[in-house]
Amino acid sequence: MTSALLWTGVVLLGGVGAVCRFVVDKAVSARHTRGFPFGTLVVNLSGAVMLGFLGGLALNPHAALLAGTAFVGSYTTFSTWMLETQRLGEERQVWPAVGNIVVSVALGLAAAWFGVWLGTRI
Repeated sequence: MTSALLWTGVVLLGGVGAVCRFVVDKAVSARHTRGFPFGTLVVNLSGAVMLGFLGGLALNPHAALLAGTAFVGSYTTFSTWMLETQRLGEERQVWPAVGNIVVSVALGLAAAWFGVWLGTRI
């Protein structure tokens, strides 16, 4: 795969991943209007499953770059997760902030493991 074609794929799939993140986050957030960032949690957990699945498939380096880095990398969001956790702390919602960290890490690891498990079975 040529370098220009690979970069074009990264740009296009990165854009698709970002749009998918926006759509999923907004859809979940519309259903859960409390102050907890459920949209970001769902995005990051589903992204962990996807990335684990792709890792389990043992893709070639170009396919892994396109699917994992471009799409899933732009779909998931560490920075938003941290900003929302910090916002919860600023609002003195300590337990939701701690819960966001603990739940995201614990379920994220489980989701990634599940994705790898699925990927190795195909």
